[in-house]
Amino acid sequence: MELKKLKKISDYEWEIPPYGDMKVPGKIFADEKLIEEMDEKVYEQVCNVASLPGIVKASIAMPDAHWGYGFPIGGVAAFDPDAGGIISVGGVGYDISCGVRTLLSPLTKKEVEPYLEKLVRELFETVPSGVGSEGEIKLSPSQLDEVLVGGAKWAVEKGYGELEDLEYIEEKGCMPGADPSYVSMEAKKRQHRQIGTLGSGNHYLEIQYVAEIYDEKTASAFGLFKDQVVITFHCGSRALGHQIATDYLPILAKAARKYGIPIKEKELVCAPINSPEGEQYFKAMVCGVNCALANRQVITHLVREVVRKFFPGIHLKVLYDVSHNTCKVEYHEVNGKRLKLYVHRKGATRAWGPGREELPKAYREVGQPIIIGGSMGTASYILVGTSEGEEKAFGSACHGAGRTMSRHQAIKSFRADDIIEKLRKKGIIVIGKSKKGLAEEAPEAYKDVNEVINATCKAGLTKKVAKLIPMGCIKG
Repeated sequence: MELKKLKKISDYEWEIPPYGDMKVPGKIFADEKLIEEMDEKVYEQVCNVASLPGIVKASIAMPDAHWGYGFPIGGVAAFDPDAGGIISVGGVGYDISCGVRTLLSPLTKKEVEPYLEKLVRELFETVPSGVGSEGEIKLSPSQLDEVLVGGAKWAVEKGYGELEDLEYIEEKGCMPGADPSYVSMEAKKRQHRQIGTLGSGNHYLEIQYVAEIYDEKTASAFGLFKDQVVITFHCGSRALGHQIATDYLPILAKAARKYGIPIKEKELVCAPINSPEGEQYFKAMVCGVNCALANRQVITHLVREVVRKFFPGIHLKVLYDVSHNTCKVEYHEVNGKRLKLYVHRKGATRAWGPGREELPKAYREVGQPIIIGGSMGTASYILVGTSEGEEKAFGSACHGAGRTMSRHQAIKSFRADDIIEKLRKKGIIVIGKSKKGLAEEAPEAYKDVNEVINATCKAGLTKKVAKLIPMGCIKG
């Protein structure tokens, strides 16, 4: 992306002044290097989103932004239903509620290292991964409906976890507003054995240790300490979320024509939030969110069972579970007014600062934990939200490193065996379901996560709390 197209607000904040049909400016939070590395398509997509009805304040791109379907991945936009605001499949993404959860152990790196290889292997064999992977839980259509309404709460009630877990999950583990009648039978059919599975692509499960603490007070509130072993995994709503998106694209395309919404590109199809079509998609999307929350809750149960085989009596506490492909109803102050907004975050993480009632009591004074995964074999980070970030970006942050290379390019450029060997030399054990999948996720196919985190924090959206280094990694 060319810097000359942007107005510099600060070293880490840039603006695209409104032109043409844009109703609000575009905002990009990044440094010069990250912006120059961004695809030109990101600029175009930020401007297109800024042209949608009812958008409030700005169309936003995070430091890890790259070209996506309709919205850029790393895009944030909030819409006011009382001003004709819309809801868009492209603003949520195909993997609805794709997100990350971190589990805290009382163990240190030194205590886990003797068991590491066997532990990684046992986790790989216990948590199904890969394209089309299926788990042990087989659900009838009516049972799946219970999942789509109940989310992680359903899983806990069925014995997959503890009540305390729900306190440390967005929406307390269950997003209200789901209506399974708006989810197709095809979507339900595809999902009936996918609860408790990682899937493929950039989804992973990692054993990590806390390499650095940047903020002792916040780290203590989060339960983090130096050399502590944690387990983090990244996955979403699997086939169900993808099918919901597929099903609603033509419905919203028809709605856009029906309501006379000008669409800059076909991938931005949308419907007014208050229209029947918009309400139906939202209710189906909430089902996708709850499916993902249930999925990560069951995986939590499976991980705990494995760890207890090696370390009897050990308890893994949920640090937090946060999604980065959602549309949520939130209240934000804009120009001195408190507005009810539908905040789309696609490849962007909710990042609330201190004082929010929705946060667990243990975190309310310091702010929300934000879990940011790096590329395979690189660092991940625990950040915390800020009040400044709420004002600048509706309480949003980046979600990862962000791709610089397509999956096809990565397969042509890297060999899985070379990646495994290279990471083993760094002391990182990697197991993947397929060599193709490992090649697609080569670390070199992504931006430098350290640069992305630095820009996110320097822009005032978040603060660094801890750095996590991988010890073992499982890829789908």
